Amino acid sequence: MSRAATLPRLIDGKATAARVLAEVSDEVADLRARGVQPGLAVVLVGSDPASQVYVRNKVLRAEETGIRSLEHKLPADTDEATLLALIEHLNASAEVNGILVQLPLPAHINEQRVLQAIDPLKDVDGFHSENVGGLSQGREVLTPCTPSGCLRLLQDTCGELRGKHAVVVGRSNIVGKPMAALLLQADCTVTVVHSRSQDLPALCRQADIVVAAVGKPRLIDANWLKPGAVVIDVGINRIDEDGRSKLVGDVDFDSALSLVSAITPVPGGVGPMTIAYLMKNTVAATRRQCLAARPAQP
Repeated sequence: MSRAATLPRLIDGKATAARVLAEVSDEVADLRARGVQPGLAVVLVGSDPASQVYVRNKVLRAEETGIRSLEHKLPADTDEATLLALIEHLNASAEVNGILVQLPLPAHINEQRVLQAIDPLKDVDGFHSENVGGLSQGREVLTPCTPSGCLRLLQDTCGELRGKHAVVVGRSNIVGKPMAALLLQADCTVTVVHSRSQDLPALCRQADIVVAAVGKPRLIDANWLKPGAVVIDVGINRIDEDGRSKLVGDVDFDSALSLVSAITPVPGGVGPMTIAYLMKNTVAATRRQCLAARPAQP
């Protein structure tokens, strides 16, 4: 029996996120010693329960790491012009180093217009077209938090990624496309598969690394995977099973577990990394804004 079959490794996103947040705390302490206080503005429009939970968790992690959190809660009927005016104010504020507008926005607001209004240097979600283009060109820019967290999990699990074949399942702007770009920067051979790809299982079976980000519960089972593959499951899907509501990923965890060498659980895998890398991006944004132009101290 192979080692992969006997010793599958659960990739603990909570533990890795805790290490990332500890790194952030050290970086914040260094910035504050230099007279710089990182500040993150979080904008929530409306009262969507899930969004409220996400925002509360982001604010808590910011406070724990020493980042000043500035919350802006707007009613659901806020017009687009009012939201754009707030973003313009935050762009100009020296107290704000990162701006996060919680998605989704109400239907009457143009989401893309709002994201484009954020100063790219303060775009800690990495969604502005300048940062998206910079990522594709290999420039040092703010990158989306979930793919960045996935890459860290892969680096901690696999070590050297150079030359590995990675298959990304899904081509969304938030996860799939930036994930592929980050893996290319890590010198992986990258295949992106999606709903129009032919024979998805055969394509996935070629992969040393599978990143599942398609939003379909348990789409990928053991038949899709090569023995010894490393699986990062980004999917978070709520289903009803045996009379109970539960969260599952895009990967059939029980089926895959006996075959892979390492896999993220859902929940407890990728999710905690997203917020951790939001904090990491806030610190990176602060350094670029406040320290890049400063002369070196004698």
